[in-house]
Amino acid sequence: MKNSIIFLFILGLLQISILSAQPTSKVTISISNMGKDSVREKVIQIPWTLVKSKMPNVDTSKLIVLDASGKKQLAFQFEKNGTDSIHNLLLQMSIGKGQTKGIILAYAKRVYFPSKTYGRFVPERKEDFTWENDKIAFRMYGKELEKTPKENAYGIDVWVKSTDRMVINERYLRGKYHEDIGDGLDYYHVGLTLGAGNCMPYVNDSIYYSKNYTSWKILDNGPLRTTFELGYDVWDVNGKNVAATKNISIDAGSQMNKIMVTYLHDQKEKLPIAIGIVKRADKGVILQNEQQGIMGYWEPPYKTDGTTGVGVIIPGGLTRMSVTGKQILAYAETNENETFTYYTGAAWDKAGVITNEQQWFDYLKKKKIELESAKIVFR
Repeated sequence: MKNSIIFLFILGLLQISILSAQPTSKVTISISNMGKDSVREKVIQIPWTLVKSKMPNVDTSKLIVLDASGKKQLAFQFEKNGTDSIHNLLLQMSIGKGQTKGIILAYAKRVYFPSKTYGRFVPERKEDFTWENDKIAFRMYGKELEKTPKENAYGIDVWVKSTDRMVINERYLRGKYHEDIGDGLDYYHVGLTLGAGNCMPYVNDSIYYSKNYTSWKILDNGPLRTTFELGYDVWDVNGKNVAATKNISIDAGSQMNKIMVTYLHDQKEKLPIAIGIVKRADKGVILQNEQQGIMGYWEPPYKTDGTTGVGVIIPGGLTRMSVTGKQILAYAETNENETFTYYTGAAWDKAGVITNEQQWFDYLKKKKIELESAKIVFR
């Protein structure tokens, strides 16, 4: 083949090569799973610079993604990270171990695909920020909730669901999201804890809770990845002024959120932090693996509403873990103005996919293996 150019890189467990004989009109992409296991419903990101190198004058308004046959359109997303420029082309694929799949970038009229991720600010419900994908949903609390002390909460809330539809707006509209009408509900209690994996400074054996977020910004909003940013005003941490920004993203097909938290302070020493999961009074099952940075909890069943599994993965290392009377905690340290990245998520047994503690803990372990091999190599 004349005048062809090949790009090869590794993204997570995937090897992706781009081969094009007609760079201005069509790009054929070969995606190979180079990992030790199959991947399911994984969102992969192809740097936009690679697409531009093959299609220098690409018309994004007409671009489509096809399967290898060239007959079936696939869902995709231009990831912009809150800017006016495209950073990545996002695709979602399942690929077996050692398997190679091809896709084609071309021009044609697009087929509509429903969004698999979504998030929004909810001013009508005391300034919640709520987000979801086709597996699970979550919520963080805004300043307005602080005016009702009996309801106030600091951690991450979980909204379980048993449908791949986006349900946030429907639940707020009907106003009764604490009962299951066939697609899930909110029965997860947060209170004055870290809930389902929130992160706060931890000094002298105490968690220094910030108040609720004061600013928000949506960076991308589906159909395959939703990313937003929450800002927290300065609060006192053992006599030091600290502010925080939390960048949160969720991918289609995943039970987990990626959280990048940055603590702003003027101290030279490291800031100790804690990531936590609220523990119930009844007996549940706890997983704490300090070496692997995995923390999991399979809650006791709640009445007739089912059972929630919650998990945290800390790829960058931690200092220790512990279990207190109210929370399951992992401890780490972060430098001044440094971004600390971890993952937190949940599952519901009534969704019918992850139905017991062993399946949940296995899911967390497999996810950690994926994260460990996440790197990009060009050649």
